[in-house]
Amino acid sequence: ENLPDPLLVLAEDRSALRANRAARKLFGLKSGAAGDLAALLRHPALAGAVERALAEQTAQGTDLHLPVPVARELHAQAIPMNPPLADGGRVVVVLSDRTQMRAVERMRADFVANASHELRTPLASLIGFIETLRGPAQDDEEARERFLGIMATQSERMRMLIDDLLSLSRIELSEHQPPQGEADVAELLRAEAVALEPLAKGTRIEIEAPPVLLASPADAEQLAQVLRNLLENALRHGKREGLVRASLTRVTGGPRLPNRPGILLAVADDGPGIPREHIPRLTERFYRVEQGRGRGTGGTGLGLAIVKHIVNRHRGQLIIESDPGNGATFKVWLPGG
Repeated sequence: ENLPDPLLVLAEDRSALRANRAARKLFGLKSGAAGDLAALLRHPALAGAVERALAEQTAQGTDLHLPVPVARELHAQAIPMNPPLADGGRVVVVLSDRTQMRAVERMRADFVANASHELRTPLASLIGFIETLRGPAQDDEEARERFLGIMATQSERMRMLIDDLLSLSRIELSEHQPPQGEADVAELLRAEAVALEPLAKGTRIEIEAPPVLLASPADAEQLAQVLRNLLENALRHGKREGLVRASLTRVTGGPRLPNRPGILLAVADDGPGIPREHIPRLTERFYRVEQGRGRGTGGTGLGLAIVKHIVNRHRGQLIIESDPGNGATFKVWLPGG
């Protein structure tokens, strides 16, 4: 009953005699009853494993996909009981829920595929221009200069992507470790705004923050990366020669915020905004609202994923608000302050 793994006891006719607490919780059954497990017991893979276990008198394992009531990936181990249990149980089925593990595996596979695609595109461009420079454009000085400029841009794109991939990997490894030390978020914000002036190209960055605003515990380097990524995102998607507003305030609660003291960072742009249906997916790796949106403005598609993981490590909260046609606001709440 108290075993951590879901466990079922089946009778001679393959009906369920008993289900332990973990199994009842997994399938939403009432306490003390095996309940309606018809969908599970009719599953061809499980039925086959049970038959083999009884016929061969050895444990048999199999993987199951159950689409209802909630999609789950399970591994089942059918163990024959000889002699039978006191209540007539002939087979014990031990289940392990691998839904989350399989989801992580699929995410990892998607990530590798997306990263490979993102690297392959500029690499193919570089190879193409190198072949052209070795051939038809070998003696064309004007074409050579133009192609070298494009090659430099594509090389920089690859460098940025590799840097972000490495950064995301490091952040994920440390996400379970609470940060140590403290950071003056106001000073970091002003420093990042100055560093991004070349990227601004006429867009004004307006900062509203107290002289000093300490976050503790905090990783100053990672918080600087959050500020940099959010400011870059606003500059890329805001109006040309427009306005980006960044503010830092001390807060205690508020709409969608924890009801305790903290620091609230808000970065707002004046761009086209984000359709509501896209907002929940913005922090997915390589997710873009429009095909080519990030490429056209120089993004790698990883900036907001990095922000999310850093905020999670700081036990903070990321809030994205947008009114299509009126820009977007990215808010980060951090405990302390």
